[in-house]
Amino acid sequence: MKLLVIEDDAATAAYLLRGLREHGHVVDHAPTGRDGLFLAEDPGYDALVVDRMLPGLDGLSLVRTLRAAGVKTPALFLTALGGIDDRVAGLDAGGDDYLVKPFAFSELLARLHALARRPPLAAPPSVLRVADLELDPRRRAVTRGGIPVVLQPREFQILEVLMRHAGEVVTRTMLLEKVWDFHFDPRTNIVETHISRLRGKIDRGGDPELIHTVRGAGYLIRAPDSEA
Repeated sequence: MKLLVIEDDAATAAYLLRGLREHGHVVDHAPTGRDGLFLAEDPGYDALVVDRMLPGLDGLSLVRTLRAAGVKTPALFLTALGGIDDRVAGLDAGGDDYLVKPFAFSELLARLHALARRPPLAAPPSVLRVADLELDPRRRAVTRGGIPVVLQPREFQILEVLMRHAGEVVTRTMLLEKVWDFHFDPRTNIVETHISRLRGKIDRGGDPELIHTVRGAGYLIRAPDSEA
């Protein structure tokens, strides 16, 4: 396998590089998050080993940035942060596995081999569509009925989450985590305010309503002919 180790601790990095190379793997090393981000954009790696606490750019932000850019290389977080919330945050950021230090080298190898054996994920649709509403994630563009809709960054993120889960209820908690990266309830109406603004732009006068509130559950977006 061709692997990239993103680790700032010199002793840990040397141990990983020596062990992985002794097992026949080709290994590159990045000592900072920004260096790791630059190298990880190369599609030739079979897997990434990422420390969470990195200088310049932390591991969560690094993997989140890669996923936003469409880089799907499997990433294994290797970190001393072993709490349940830490693991959940790592997986939510786009990590594929999570191993806590101290670790057994044989387990690290087994997990990397398992990641490399996973079949590649099908590419998500380049343009998301619900009825006559279209969202292009790459161009950061939204149209309804062929007419451009100008959205603020948070509004665009909310709409993208809703459209990726079209026909499904998206909870307030999901939006707080995916759009604001909040893992707690801020006890404000921030979600409701942004949904209201988004509705005003998407469900404008004369158009069938696409964004719906599910009382006590959350929000969903669906085409008019999909209503029960």
